[in-house]
Amino acid sequence: MSFRAFIAGCAGPVLSADECAFLRETRPWGLILFRRNVETPDQLRALTDSFRDLLGADAAVLVDQEGGRVQRLSQPHWPVYPPAAVFGRMGSEGARLAGICARLIALDLRAVGIDVDCLPVLDSPAPGAHQVIGDRAYADNPDDVARLGRAAARGLMAGGVMPVMKHIPGHGRALADSHLELPRVKAARAELERDFAPFRANADLPAAMTAHVVYEALDPVFPATLSRETLQNVVRGEIGFDGLLMTDDLSMKALEGRFFERAARAFGAGVDLALHCNGDLAEAGAVAHASPMLAGLSLARVERARAAVAAEVVAAEQAAEPFDPVEARAELFAALAAVA
Repeated sequence: MSFRAFIAGCAGPVLSADECAFLRETRPWGLILFRRNVETPDQLRALTDSFRDLLGADAAVLVDQEGGRVQRLSQPHWPVYPPAAVFGRMGSEGARLAGICARLIALDLRAVGIDVDCLPVLDSPAPGAHQVIGDRAYADNPDDVARLGRAAARGLMAGGVMPVMKHIPGHGRALADSHLELPRVKAARAELERDFAPFRANADLPAAMTAHVVYEALDPVFPATLSRETLQNVVRGEIGFDGLLMTDDLSMKALEGRFFERAARAFGAGVDLALHCNGDLAEAGAVAHASPMLAGLSLARVERARAAVAAEVVAAEQAAEPFDPVEARAELFAALAAVA
C-alpha cells in the first residue's frame, strides 16, 4: 500500500471517528504514541491493530522508549528502564548491558505492535548545556556515546524494532529546550566535529531524527530540520548518513510559521518524513498536505531500513546462544542494582 511521507499522533487511547477518517484520507507512513495513548498492554495492542486495520500491515508505529525520563510505556505494566547515562558508568560492561536493555525494550514493544523506537540518543552534552538532554545521553565522551549507542541500536534491531538515532547532527551544545524555544549554537565549525562524531560512527544505522537547533557556523538562519545546507552538506555529506531521515516534532515551539510551511521547508531541505506529534488534526492536516507520497529515494530508504532490521533479526536467531529474556532481565536489573 502507498503511504504519505509523514507520521501522525493521536489524542487518546483509542482512535476517534474523526481520527480514523483523517488517517484513511491522508495515509501517513506511521503513528507515534505518547503516554496519553498508553493504558494497558491489551488497550495498546488494540490501538496499534486498529491503526494497521486502516493503513495496512506495513504501516509503522513509533514511540520514544528510551528509559529514564523518556519512557512512554511504564509501570505498572512495563518495567522502568534506566536512563542512558547509567550505561556510561558501567565501564567495560556498559555496551553489552545497553544492548541487553534495548533487546528487552524491543520485546516489550513488539508485543503491543510497536516496531520503531526513537533511540539511541547520540548527542554528546557539552558543559553548561541545557538539561533537556542530560542523562538521556550515554556519556560526555563522543567515542563512548558512539559505542554505547550502537549497542543499543543493535539490541533493538535484533528484537525486530527499527532504531532512530537522534538528534542529528547533535543537540548536546544547546542552551535551550527546543520543545519550548529555538536553541542557537554559536560554536565554531571545528568544535562541531565533536558533536558529529557519534553520528558519523553510526552512519550505517537505518534511521535518524533531525535537531531543531540553529548551528550558526553551518546556517545562521534555519535550524537543522529546515536547513538544506545543514542536511545536505553535513548530515548527508560530511557525516555520511544516507538512511531514512525524519524531522523532530514539527509542533515544537522551536519552529515558527504555519504548519504547511514548516513541513514544506523540511522536505525542501531534504528530509524523508515529517513528524507531527500532538494529535491536533488541523495542524496534522496541514503537515499532511505538504507531505508527498513516499516514492523514489525516500521509499528506497524506508525499504532499506526495514531490510536492515530483518537482517539483524535473522542474525540474532542464528546466534550460538539464544536470547533468554528472563535471564537477560535478571542480569540487567542485578547490574543496575550494583551501580545504584
